[in-house]
Amino acid sequence: MRIRDYIKDRKVAYIIGIVAYAIIILFLNAYKTNKQAIIVVTVIFFMAVILAEIWNYVRKRDFYRHLDSALSELDKKYLIPEMLKEADFFEGKVLYETLSECCKSMAEHVSGAEKKAKEFREYIEMWVHEAKLPVASLTLMCHNSDEPDEKMLTQLKRLDDNIENVLYYARSETSEKDYLIKEVSLKKTFSAVAVKNMETLQTLDFEVRTEGLDKTVLTDGKWLEYILGQLMANSIKYAAKERSRKLLVTAKESEKAVTLQFYDNGAGISKADIPYVFEKSFTGENGRSGAKSTGMGLYIVKSLCDRLGHGISITSEKDSFTEVTITFPKNDFYFAG
Repeated sequence: MRIRDYIKDRKVAYIIGIVAYAIIILFLNAYKTNKQAIIVVTVIFFMAVILAEIWNYVRKRDFYRHLDSALSELDKKYLIPEMLKEADFFEGKVLYETLSECCKSMAEHVSGAEKKAKEFREYIEMWVHEAKLPVASLTLMCHNSDEPDEKMLTQLKRLDDNIENVLYYARSETSEKDYLIKEVSLKKTFSAVAVKNMETLQTLDFEVRTEGLDKTVLTDGKWLEYILGQLMANSIKYAAKERSRKLLVTAKESEKAVTLQFYDNGAGISKADIPYVFEKSFTGENGRSGAKSTGMGLYIVKSLCDRLGHGISITSEKDSFTEVTITFPKNDFYFAG
């Protein structure tokens, strides 16, 4: 609260005060009052007004400065009353009480929204587990038949992957409550992903090569397996049509980090789409013209990498290749405490 703003706000009161003072002086002169008495009255009047204004300004300034400072430091602005002391002037008390009521109302609203979101996530998780049972049964029936229907198996695999995406998306918003950071083998994790997709890779005649995966990184094994599974699913979905299909996964280690590069020679991504591939529901040129896409896979992958403290970037060239790089920093962050 600047003094200039305070004076501007009190301008009308000052004008009224000056007019009142002028009327008093006129009456004093009309009654032939001694000039020295008039001077004394003038000094007392203006000293009283100035001291009162200084006192009023200082207490308001301190309150509003504290309010502004607390507001700038808070992430959740609606909690501002918790950072304030009740003011000792009328306007401040009214403001404090108003903010307190707003805070209480917002807290109740947030609590209700969080409860509904939690109930919805729990329902989704239950639905996913129920939906996976018939899919697993159908897959088993296809495998046990004399002549397995490869097309049906492919569609069942896609359905199972989409159901799993729903589960991981529901959990990704609260993944910090559901991960265990420890040393995880890149080779073991990628092998698990490759085994799950073995039939599809063989059907599409993919050449899969790995280099330097005999390294460990600090991450959550379950979430990393999901991330690599999404990258492999994209490589399969957007596989090259008119040339041999290749998938190359390499890991390199430096003093500060381990980098995992996931390369395929598929459809690639246009230059205009690359800045947006990690955005929610972005499908891009490939999603509109080729394979059906929800635009959620890479969004979830980016969200998980951010929460796990991993870096992720993507480079690509249309009709040539796509390379996703995941960086696992080396530090003691996860061992703190």
